[in-house]
Amino acid sequence: MSAAAPGILVVGAGVAGLSAALHLIRAGQAVTVLDPSPPGTGGASFGNAGMISAAVVAPASVPGIVRQLPRWLLDPSSPLAFRPTRLPGALPWLLRWLAAGRLGRVRSISAALHALHRDSFIEWRDLLGAAAADTLLRPSGQVLGMEAAARPAAAALDRDLREAAGISSELLDRPALEALFPGLAPSVGRGLLLPGNGYCVNPGRLVGLLGDTIRREGGTILPERVWALRPERDGWLATTESGGHRAARAVVAAGAWSSALLRPLGLRLPMEAERGYHAMLPDPSVALPMPISVRARGLGLAPMEHGLRAAGLVEIAGLDAPPDFRRAERLVAGAQALFPGLRHGPPSLWMGPRPGLPDSLPVIGPLPRRQGLSLCTGHGHFGLTSGPVSGRLLAALLTGCPPPFDPQPYAPSRFSGLRR
Repeated sequence: MSAAAPGILVVGAGVAGLSAALHLIRAGQAVTVLDPSPPGTGGASFGNAGMISAAVVAPASVPGIVRQLPRWLLDPSSPLAFRPTRLPGALPWLLRWLAAGRLGRVRSISAALHALHRDSFIEWRDLLGAAAADTLLRPSGQVLGMEAAARPAAAALDRDLREAAGISSELLDRPALEALFPGLAPSVGRGLLLPGNGYCVNPGRLVGLLGDTIRREGGTILPERVWALRPERDGWLATTESGGHRAARAVVAAGAWSSALLRPLGLRLPMEAERGYHAMLPDPSVALPMPISVRARGLGLAPMEHGLRAAGLVEIAGLDAPPDFRRAERLVAGAQALFPGLRHGPPSLWMGPRPGLPDSLPVIGPLPRRQGLSLCTGHGHFGLTSGPVSGRLLAALLTGCPPPFDPQPYAPSRFSGLRR
């Protein structure tokens, strides 16, 4: 048996994995990243909505959401849809997701989300440099549009969470919305402006640039799929189609595929593939100054280099089920409903799985009882926002540096299936 190299293997070349790799390299570690797709060409890091949600602190599950479940379960066109064949397997995750929506848990989760999100633009500038970040990122703000009156309790909770985090917001009436978004459908009568949010004009190019930075600073990225991880006497073996790679330590940052890698080790990560869709609308006749989202439709629109990206919806169907591109087509229809005068070229459609954990928080840090194995995964809908600082936090934990904030809310040990 050959000895393990004294470096670190990072499994996954999405935002979280690449951010962790770059922070580890800058801390003096030898890092090899393994992923079958070159950075920026696949997965949720490529196809996400492009939004930097620095001012979003509400988890996905909140009090009262259980009352919406019957409609979601029965309506395949709802913002959160379940394929019947997946529901039995997803039920334990769903119950934990609902339990995370209790008020006391929501407040603590919100504080942990704020720690991850608040400095996202600063973290990206630190990773890529100011010039590259300014080319790709727009701290423009974002509007949450409302077509109907929000439930009073839900609106009050959203407001309380923002105020607790010190997040500024501004209510917009219909004239203010029309001034920002000419041609917006009359059904959107009010909106909420979050000045702290923004977007990326090309998420794929952003992640590709992150990969280029890693190579330039001495890291290695190999286009190989990891089929299995195995502990050895002095480190870890990652088995790939080319044979295998050994290192003293390994980091699982494989997004929605992380759970499958951990399962053969007897580790159970309660992760569900929250499949999202997007439609890229080329040559749009509508120019948006910033992203606009309508939660009731599960739709967000963001202006990008190659057109207008309509993204959103959540589908619980399992990791390997074929895409249902009717959902992406609904996003096209939703964009045209929000902007009735919208014209565009033939849309390109995409589907990819987001790594969803029931409490809306990622797992970051070393695994108990598994020396040398760490996690940086489970960022759900917020990987573009929280991936960079997650990498900073993980690197601090692995190199003995002071963490940038309390790491306990993200610790793998909070899940019993990871303590075995």
